[in-house]
Amino acid sequence: MRLRNVPNAHEKLSESTNYIRDPQAYKGRWNEYFKNDNPIYMEIGSGKGQFIIRMASENPDINFIALEKSPVVLLQLIKKIPSDGLVNLAVISFDAEKLEEIFDSGEINRLYLNFSDPWPKKRHAKRRLTSPRFLEIYKNILKPGSLIEFKTDNRDFFEYSLEEFRSSGYNLLKATYDLYNSDFLEGNIPTEYESKFHNMGVPINKLFAEYDPKNSKEEVSHN
Repeated sequence: MRLRNVPNAHEKLSESTNYIRDPQAYKGRWNEYFKNDNPIYMEIGSGKGQFIIRMASENPDINFIALEKSPVVLLQLIKKIPSDGLVNLAVISFDAEKLEEIFDSGEINRLYLNFSDPWPKKRHAKRRLTSPRFLEIYKNILKPGSLIEFKTDNRDFFEYSLEEFRSSGYNLLKATYDLYNSDFLEGNIPTEYESKFHNMGVPINKLFAEYDPKNSKEEVSHN
């Protein structure tokens, strides 16, 4: 879908107290931004924000970061933030390829990859957020023992991702080809895309992968 251009999108985003215009300034000290030492969970590709805003609203003792490359899309996200704000949410317009410019080693406690672009053509495989180069980037910002949760409606993309997580040394803990008929559904918060595809009868795939550099194992629970 082609996004319409919005002049001065960054300036409009800056009107929100949750928007971080210069995230590089907080590298290694995100606890100072949030004014606490609570764990930090980040969604890469937050889109219009249905998932991340609900997560932040329901989990006040966890800090959340919504990272989305497109400032135009983020304009839709900030409209969903409650009028009294969310002190545990930071909104960033940034390229995931450059995560190491804004996060120090071990600064992130959990990653969410929800309905990322599958980039179906082989020549575009390196752009997938579960490609080897991205999985290595995540290792450099995740705290050991942290989880990555990945959801997609695209079965081929899911199969690709299962293999790449294995090959990159992550522990695959749980995986399902049909989230809504699995034991993993409890506590699930849908994204906009997820609700759309589920209502169309499309099965939702989900996996949980652990980053633990000291203990890579293959213990996958399929459901």
